[in-house]
Amino acid sequence: MIDFPGRLAVFFFTSGCNFRCGFCHNASLLGKALPGLSWERLAEACDKYREQWVDGAVISGGEPTLHQDLPDLIDFFRDRGMKVKLDTNGSNPAMLKTCLPKLDYVAMDIKTAPSKYAELTGYSDIDRIRASVELIMQLAQNGEFRTTIIEQLHTTADMQEIAALIDGAQRYVLQPFVPQDNLPDPALRKHPRTSPQCMRAMADCVRACVQNLIVRGA
Repeated sequence: MIDFPGRLAVFFFTSGCNFRCGFCHNASLLGKALPGLSWERLAEACDKYREQWVDGAVISGGEPTLHQDLPDLIDFFRDRGMKVKLDTNGSNPAMLKTCLPKLDYVAMDIKTAPSKYAELTGYSDIDRIRASVELIMQLAQNGEFRTTIIEQLHTTADMQEIAALIDGAQRYVLQPFVPQDNLPDPALRKHPRTSPQCMRAMADCVRACVQNLIVRGA
């Protein structure tokens, strides 16, 4: 009820991701693409949730933009009267550009400072990340950027780099890291939850660069 502003939404997850973030909470979806639901089963699910007042569909992952039939999936939900939100890591600006006119909301994860992407995610094509940021700021009907703050891994210098990357953004969400037993990086499984003090300090670094800053866990 909080992930798609203004909507009661159901989540649909795609498998496969080109990032290898040690703090990923959907680690089971990181590998190769897995068999998914048929169009018939998706239709049944949509009908079921529509009867329960659900009016939004969130496509998350994994990384949805790796799938060539993503535009068809968005159309599928829209044809059933649902507003559609996409979660993305921003690594496929070409697919993102194709999908943006169809989307009611898009959320892009900004994992860390551009200079530290390869270190934290295993992905190094920062030009694509920058291109996706620009597309969302220019073309999205509604959108947000968001960062999961990991104490000691995210610094004020990192946040200043992020502030420059998304300067002028409509909405930026900061959320605390929460340890789990199934995280890909064993060291992070016992890493402490990000403190409210750290969340507030990171927020102060970016507050002036965005129109609407939301800080969770502070």
